[in-house]
Order: sequence, then C-alpha cells, then structure tokens
Amino acid sequence: MYSRRSVLGSVLAATGAVAAGFSFEGARAAPGKLRFFNWDTYIGAHTLEGFKAATGVEVEMSLFASNDELFAQIAGKGQAYDVIVPSCDVVTRMVERDLLTKLDHARLPNLANMAAPFLDPPYDPKCAYSVPYTWVVQGLGYRRSKMKDYKAPNSWKWVFDSDRYKIAWLSEPSDMIRLGAKYLGFGSEDITPEVVRKVEKLLSKQAKHVSAFHTDNGQDLLKSGEVDIVIEYNGDIAQVMREDPDLDFVVPREGGLRSVDCWAIPKAAPNPDAAYQFLNYMMDAQAGADISETILYPTPNTAARARTHDAYRNNQVIFPPVAVVSGSDFTLWPGAEMQQRFDEAFARIRLAAGR
Repeated sequence: MYSRRSVLGSVLAATGAVAAGFSFEGARAAPGKLRFFNWDTYIGAHTLEGFKAATGVEVEMSLFASNDELFAQIAGKGQAYDVIVPSCDVVTRMVERDLLTKLDHARLPNLANMAAPFLDPPYDPKCAYSVPYTWVVQGLGYRRSKMKDYKAPNSWKWVFDSDRYKIAWLSEPSDMIRLGAKYLGFGSEDITPEVVRKVEKLLSKQAKHVSAFHTDNGQDLLKSGEVDIVIEYNGDIAQVMREDPDLDFVVPREGGLRSVDCWAIPKAAPNPDAAYQFLNYMMDAQAGADISETILYPTPNTAARARTHDAYRNNQVIFPPVAVVSGSDFTLWPGAEMQQRFDEAFARIRLAAGR
C-alpha cells in the first residue's frame, strides 16, 4: 500500500552514491546516532545508508502518522529527536512554543540550492527555524472513465455540492474548512467565525454523500475503485498514475491549497551536530534528485530538479502551472482559537456523515 510519503523503489545505485559533489561540513565530528522522526517511508530506500557512508553517523528513524502526533511528541517529555519533518503550519506553531532550534545557516551551505521563494516563506521568514523538503498542492484525484464525458472535475462542486460521484474527503479539519471556504469564494486570510459556520453548513449537507474520510491513503481508494474522486495531494496521485493510466489529477478552478514539508531541529536534540550534517546532506543536489524521482513530490531544490529526468521535472501533475500554484493558498497556522473552531466544526460535520 502506498502512503502520502511512499517509497516506490531504490533511490541510490550504491550506498555512497550521493557523496559525489556533496558540500559537507567536515570540521565538526558528530559521533553516535541521529534520531530522525519522519513520515512513513518519506525518504529514499538507501538515503540513510548513504548518509552514514558520508558521515559515519547511523540514523535511527521512527515514524509518526500525523502532524498532531509529531507536535505532541516534541511538545511533551517523551523521546527526544535530532531531526523532524513538520508541515509548514506546524513549524509556525512550534516556533510559537519555542520548540525549535534557530538555525545557523553557515552550517548549511546546501541551503543555497533552494529556489528563492522557499528561502523566505511566510510560515518561517528567512528559514530561521526550518529548511524546505518538498511542497505539495491539494486538488482532486479522479478516474477518467467515471467522469461524465471524460471531463476533468474542475470545480470543488463535485465533492462539496453534488451526489454524482463516489467521493472521499481528507480527515484533516483545517484543510477541509479551508477548501470549503475556497469553494464559497473565501481565501484563507478571509476565514472568520462566520465563514466557518457557512462552510460547516455546506459540508454537513454534503457529508451523507461521502464514501470515506482518509488520512494517508486517498490514492489507494481511488486506485482500487472504491471512489471516483478523492481530495488528495498531487504527489500521491502522480505515484498511482504511473501504474493506472485511467487516473488523473486536477486543481479546481477555484484554487487549491499548497503546503511545504520541512526539516527542523528540535531544541532538545541530543545530537545537533549530526542534525546539521543531515540537513545539509539532504539538500545536496544529487541526494535531492534521487529522492524526488522516487517519491514524486515536487522539490524546492533547483539544483536537484536540474538533475532529474524530463518525465519528472516536466510533469504538470507534480509541477502544476504557475497560475494554478499562485491561485492556491498556503496552509498557514491560523492560531489556537481559530484552529479550535476548525476542529469543532469538522467534528460536527463528521457526525452528520455518521463517521
């Protein structure tokens, strides 16, 4: 089964393949292990072995299933980790709680490989506490043969205000409220308590037509034929499209949501020297290219993208047109009070669905 962050094959031809051309901070020793808290298999098959070959540091990777789980672990007093992979809104939330290390960019020369817009993002100005890993756009994955006249479902109407198709929604309250607001004509910055109420009314009415709420397997529901349309990330649908040519992806005309998954170093990191080495290694051009072509998520690393094959870098599902991306709002942290409104509204929506 694939997940949002799925490894589809071997990334490196040999254990130390990414070491060539690697800008490495060799002045500092980082003995022992690096403890890495990651989404399920959101990395190349041999990348961690390659890092060990280049640095001598062994990686011990643990997995989490949601940003809420990640936040709870880092904010609590459980296992300490050296590197974590929060989504961009969670970076802001963690910075507010003083949970992340302010980064020394002098120790991250490969940060220069990132595209300019990712070096000063709205969720973390000047990349003070995080560096970008991948970015995503949310839209609709769909089965062509199930669509009327084989036309793309190019509006959120087909999942928010219609009973024509079998549909699956995300289980993430913030994303669902924001997407409902987009359909109603509101941008993320325009969402007020009144807008949340309007979205709740819309989605509660539609909820009885929802076949499934998914956390990390929407593409599997689509591929298996359980649903005709699913709200999903472009990278997930790109993965299954290469196995099933009847599948496709579209960002509806109202616009979607975009997000960035990041690397960050918790303040309580046991081995910060190794953490810096790891971040810099992962931003290497060849390492980034190999991982990106494996997981099929869009990379912010321009040096890495230049080393990828045409089938990856020219894929408009992975890299939607600029106009499509610019019309999709960032998933920024709305603040604790508004987040609670999102959570409570979506809980009532799910009750309306009987799930």
